[in-house]
Amino acid sequence: MSVVSVTRTIGDKQLKIETGLLAKQADGAVTVSYGETVILATVVRSDPRPGTDFFPLTVDYREKASAAGKFPGGFIKREGRPSTKETLTARMIDRPIRPLFPFGFFDEVLIQVLVLSADGQNDPDVLSMIGASAALAISSVPFEGPIAAVRVARINGNFVTMPTTTDLDQSDLDLLLAGTSEAVNMIEVGARELPESVVLDAIKLGHSVIKEIDSAICELQQQVGKTKEMAINKPSDQLIDAISKKYGAELLAAKQTVKKQDRHAAVDVVLAKINAEFAANDAAGKPINDPFHVALAIAVIEEKLIRQSILNGKRPDGRDTKTIRPLTSAVALLPRTHGSGLFQRGETQVLATCTLGTGEDEQIIDGLGDEYSKKFMLHYNFPPFSTGEVKRIMGPGRREIGHGALAERSLEPVLPTPDVFPYVVRLVCDVMESNGSSSMASVCSGTLALLDAGVPILRPVAGISIGLVKEDNREELLTDIIGEEDHYGDMDFKVSGTTEGITGIQLDLKIRGLSFDIIEKTFARAKEARFFILGEMAKTLATHRPQISPYAPRLLTIRINPEKIGKIIGPGGKTIKSIVERTGAKIDIEDDGSVFIAAMGMEAAEKAREEIERLAEDVKIGKIYNGKVTSIKDFGAFIEVIPGQDGLCHISELADRYLKTVGEEVKLGQPVRVKVIAIDDQGRIKLSRKQAMRDEAPPKAPPVPPIAPPPLHSDPSPAQGG
Repeated sequence: MSVVSVTRTIGDKQLKIETGLLAKQADGAVTVSYGETVILATVVRSDPRPGTDFFPLTVDYREKASAAGKFPGGFIKREGRPSTKETLTARMIDRPIRPLFPFGFFDEVLIQVLVLSADGQNDPDVLSMIGASAALAISSVPFEGPIAAVRVARINGNFVTMPTTTDLDQSDLDLLLAGTSEAVNMIEVGARELPESVVLDAIKLGHSVIKEIDSAICELQQQVGKTKEMAINKPSDQLIDAISKKYGAELLAAKQTVKKQDRHAAVDVVLAKINAEFAANDAAGKPINDPFHVALAIAVIEEKLIRQSILNGKRPDGRDTKTIRPLTSAVALLPRTHGSGLFQRGETQVLATCTLGTGEDEQIIDGLGDEYSKKFMLHYNFPPFSTGEVKRIMGPGRREIGHGALAERSLEPVLPTPDVFPYVVRLVCDVMESNGSSSMASVCSGTLALLDAGVPILRPVAGISIGLVKEDNREELLTDIIGEEDHYGDMDFKVSGTTEGITGIQLDLKIRGLSFDIIEKTFARAKEARFFILGEMAKTLATHRPQISPYAPRLLTIRINPEKIGKIIGPGGKTIKSIVERTGAKIDIEDDGSVFIAAMGMEAAEKAREEIERLAEDVKIGKIYNGKVTSIKDFGAFIEVIPGQDGLCHISELADRYLKTVGEEVKLGQPVRVKVIAIDDQGRIKLSRKQAMRDEAPPKAPPVPPIAPPPLHSDPSPAQGG
């Protein structure tokens, strides 16, 4: 196949999608370039594994260090396990395409995306989403796309499509959007408390760009696309009808049991009856029906029953469409953590802990772009006991990394700047119970933990998930969805923010797309719920505590002349190490002259600050210093006035009297008070001990006037008589 390419001008650059040069043995392969960033997206498929009752789609995204002209970090100079950025990008590729495969298609499909060239300005994540869709479109896989993706920023009130990393540094919005030419089907937002109307306008602009990119993929598909090969394996309508007629009502009643564990138990009883009748063996020992088809039929029936019940006004747990489950919250549960918060919404419960650290605790991020450090981290954990299940315990999976990133993105905009609060902050959100939207509960518990730790956030943040059931012309939005509504519904639309605006959004869909009307209604519903939750959280703790935990390090910040940094560090770090040893404080110095001092007690921090300020101080004429004699000569004494800098006190300036030798007045190592009387053009300092003593001498008392003698009398006093 010859090389075929299509191009579109998006933003201020050309987007190019090309196939026919690389990876020709893949079912579908394309390269996508924008600026000098280039990615390769490939698709391959294989036969389904027996008994698989789900679509086994695997998406793998990798950033090759060579793409940016770099070596991988660490001792092993080879890429290893996926980084957090790679994991999150793989999830973003997966989420908008997964709903667009037909029910009953169980072939194994693998999508691999490699970053071949990275210019450091144009993020490869959007290109990877476009590339995966284009590779699927030209492959034989029955993909019901294509979809396209775009990023939108807002700088000084103006929207920018396909912004660079430099643009994003100035932006108050980071919107990643995916969808078809008809509608939006995935949204990721990080925002600095923006109104819903602004975010909606950005979504509309982004969708207009998606249409352009989608037309380019369709053009490529028309030129080189393969015939779609369907291998559909699903139950017959007769089997579905038979099970539904006999057990549908009983299954629905079990599904509407209020408590989650009781609901699972009730459903298991009904499923056992269905399997005993429809999946059993006949007299000859052969299954009456394929057990695989029976399981699929049950799933179809469950979905239909739950959806119809919701559209008829009855949710699985009996609530109406707007009611939020009962809320409870608490803070300061754990005595030795720096801050803790517990948030419960129905059967979803998250415990968050906050830890305050110093510059040494910052996370160093080394990817395709410039290395940078993070001062805020949120880690989300989802242990098996939170759902009452037994599972293999491993490291954090893609879901945990994704949920943690969403909660982190939602809270980051309200954190104080380092000059106000210089601590490194880590939140750990452990899910204690789960039945719907634990990521939004993590936002709420994380807020409470920050407040309890004394972090001066701008405003509290809360989050809520809105669901949807849509059938033909009927639709119902669901506030605060539970697990069944997430599983059988059409969307999971998470919105977090403050009373001032949105800080985070994540939308996942199971249908082809959402209209702008539904998005607008969802924003309104989520805002109403968010305000209610914020009000309830304020009853527990409305603002941050005035003092941080006594177990948190005390952190002081000072700024010095950057030219003095070398002096503070000293040769081989000798000076700063000696300060650390004497005071017990941790000291971090930035290139701009910012000095962060951390210690477990304020006394040690203050002592370290005093020493650093003395080192960084410029000697001033007319100021009196505590000095130390470092050298004695015939003509005078050299005295250190600040660490590493001394001056000459001439013999004539040592005392108010005549001295034959310097040793008559001072000795080597003696502490003395001296005044700086001059600094010449070469920086040489002249000192005077004599003037310092004069300036600091107590003022003399005024002279006492003499007492006059009593007067002399010639006449005797009356007492003497006559």
